[in-house]
Amino acid sequence: MLLAPPPAQGQDPTGSLISTFVMFGAVILIFYFMMIRPQQKRAKEHQALLASIKKGDKVITSSGIHGSVAEVSDSTVSVTVATNTVMTFDKSAIASVNS
Repeated sequence: MLLAPPPAQGQDPTGSLISTFVMFGAVILIFYFMMIRPQQKRAKEHQALLASIKKGDKVITSSGIHGSVAEVSDSTVSVTVATNTVMTFDKSAIASVNS
């Protein structure tokens, strides 16, 4: 709109304004469907994954620690990483689950 020439005498400048709003709306829709919606879907899948954790599942934390779930509480997970070694993590730290 800054580089567009001024409307000639007798032309309606609102037509240019409407097309600018339509293009702006199209960019917002593309941004929503390409960036926001997929991220919301991944977050929902991750929440379902965390809710399905049970004792004995093989897990990998976001820091790369592999182990087996020893105990699950509301917000934490105890993971056995070696014989007689149990570490407690927030559920949000679990990156993947392999049953």
